[in-house]
Amino acid sequence: MALLGYYKYANFFIANLDALNITHLGTLNIVLPLGISFFTFTQIAFLVDTSLGEVREYNLIHYALFVTYFPHLIAGPILHHKEMMPQFAQARIYKFDYANASVGLTIFFIGLFKKTFLADSMAPGASGVFAAAEAGRYLQFFDAWCGALAYTLQLYFDFSGYSDMAIGLARLFGIVLPLNFSSPYKAANITEFWRRWHMTLSRFLRDYLYIPLGGNRRGEARRYLNVMVTMLLGGLWHGAAWTFIAWGALHGAYLVVHQLWRSALARYQIALPGPWVLLARVAGIAVTFGAVVTGWVLFRAGSFTGAMRILAAMSGRHGFGLPQSWADGLPQDLVPRMEEWGIQFSATAAQLDLALIWWIPMLLAMVWFLPNTQQLMRRFTPALGQIQIDGNSRLDLLAWAPAWRWTIAVAVIGFLALASGNDVSQFLYFQF
Repeated sequence: MALLGYYKYANFFIANLDALNITHLGTLNIVLPLGISFFTFTQIAFLVDTSLGEVREYNLIHYALFVTYFPHLIAGPILHHKEMMPQFAQARIYKFDYANASVGLTIFFIGLFKKTFLADSMAPGASGVFAAAEAGRYLQFFDAWCGALAYTLQLYFDFSGYSDMAIGLARLFGIVLPLNFSSPYKAANITEFWRRWHMTLSRFLRDYLYIPLGGNRRGEARRYLNVMVTMLLGGLWHGAAWTFIAWGALHGAYLVVHQLWRSALARYQIALPGPWVLLARVAGIAVTFGAVVTGWVLFRAGSFTGAMRILAAMSGRHGFGLPQSWADGLPQDLVPRMEEWGIQFSATAAQLDLALIWWIPMLLAMVWFLPNTQQLMRRFTPALGQIQIDGNSRLDLLAWAPAWRWTIAVAVIGFLALASGNDVSQFLYFQF
């Protein structure tokens, strides 16, 4: 913990002390070690469980493999000794297996496709809007929403892609990693979102922070305080900046509001009739998604000022004109007609690509209506943990199988992924 504190947070505290004129140290030239957050958390869990007498295996080689197992180090999942160390003790993982190789390569290439072809296609739109906001430039409604949604999708496919790649790489060696990502934007409430997004981090924060603080065992007020403390520290874990802390506080508030809502429904015995359940879930998904997008603005912004500029523009405070750069990409005879219909184009700071008009809806449709990787591969136990089916009876038709149609599909996906990976682009979760 001391090393994590020094490498990840020393400059944050120094900068704040300097800003208050308490010290005048200046920032240190610190290079963050690869994966320090992840292998620190895995060892914390091991040490805590050892002190509680819950550890049954102490083999040094298996422990070293568990801590340093390379597929998870950049962006997770956060491994747990109870899941991993018994696997390293099995002789079968030290022998090549064609089934594991085919399953692992398929998952890996799906993940690589998500990263290079999908996530990176959203990066310019997101970066342009957030950079313009930080520079104090003029943004309007569509600029801000395109930038926020572009980042929302970039982060989704970046993290989902890495999670798949980690699971696929591990499977090549016969190791099954825990599930870490399960269609979080399909969540109908914020609690469900955190059961689907960075699932191993949620598990760690619950088991080693929230429950030791008292969980929900000491009354409602203490329960909500524990939620806020847990999410504040979860935000700080993601990055040494006040915007990350604010993002954690916002999600803590979301969780408290949802728990109060559930308590009110239970207290007054409010239940929806059958036909309204589906509509309520759709509404819940929309509200949750909007709340998450709002949070991602804080998560991505370099400062509170930049975040507030984007959020103000998203609210319509600065007008609803379409970017002039879009008019330049449309047929010239169409633009006057659109202006006659009341659609205005205005010059703004964010030079958004017209392609975002179809990229964003297409990727949102993929997020909400297509099965995820684990659902496609569920016949072959792609990850440890329960795979949510989401009530989709058509999954069996799409489920992966060692057949020619899937061989061709994976070859095409792999080609597109590799062809799209010419530019250097690191994973977003690498910095956390």
